[in-house]
Amino acid sequence: MSPQRKKKGRPVSGWIALDKPEGIGSTECVSKMKWLYKAAKAGHAGTLDPLASGMLPIALGEATKTVPYIMDGRKTYRFTVAWGVETTTDDLEGEVAETSDTRPTEAEIREVMADYVGEIEQIPPAFSAVKINGERAYKLARAGDEVEIEPRAVVIHRLDLTDFDTDSATFECECGKGTYVRALARDMGRDLECFGHVSKLRRTGVGPFGEDDLVPLDELAALEGDLDALDAELLPVGLALEELPEVRITQPQASRLRAGNSILLRGADALTFADEAYATMGEELVAIGSVDKGSFNPRRVFKVSAV
Repeated sequence: MSPQRKKKGRPVSGWIALDKPEGIGSTECVSKMKWLYKAAKAGHAGTLDPLASGMLPIALGEATKTVPYIMDGRKTYRFTVAWGVETTTDDLEGEVAETSDTRPTEAEIREVMADYVGEIEQIPPAFSAVKINGERAYKLARAGDEVEIEPRAVVIHRLDLTDFDTDSATFECECGKGTYVRALARDMGRDLECFGHVSKLRRTGVGPFGEDDLVPLDELAALEGDLDALDAELLPVGLALEELPEVRITQPQASRLRAGNSILLRGADALTFADEAYATMGEELVAIGSVDKGSFNPRRVFKVSAV
């Protein structure tokens, strides 16, 4: 008889709206949270560069099943563009590639900004995680290879100028999936014929998570060993699904869904059709699925610990 395998980590589930400090990578943050919470499973929804700070949503346990819904959500950034220098990475890490003594006026900046709202074509930075023939662009760039990335359509919902001086400007941007703020700074600098790069970047929101949800890394680290206090900082798994229709179900229906079976939704207000919806029983998230002719068909089911 083979010995029983020891479970690694506890089945804790939820979201951490981590306020990532500058100078640490996203993967390292995930590892720290997994260790701190003694979690069996952890992941994140949207990488932040080491030089950037702010919102890094980290999923524990069953929340990892909802990561794609956060990845597809809108993101909000505050960033400062330093004029006069373009770098190879479009931020402070890279080498100087272009320089200019020209500096834009506030009026010139505001005029150019109008071209960057709505759906635009954007070429991601050479030092990015975009794949080229199966290889990450940043790996090719670091090896000295010439990196050519095709333009792609991205959506910028809002772009505001929040501060201005002679050598820099600070913006707030709300954008869709796949937008690179570094590329935005680079392109505005070229349009203004003065060059530019991101000198400071902070993400303030991702999907349903906003600034009020942020918890600094050092505050969580200070709770090491107090699992109840750490768990109190977790946000519900179902928060990631707030853009989808919600279906409230009973205990017998929850049991059927968790067994992979469909259920019939009854009642005058019952949902009839939906490409995607989620089912809850009380405060528990039970399943994500589709609704066809009043039948809820589960695609992903969640354990009882998911809230």
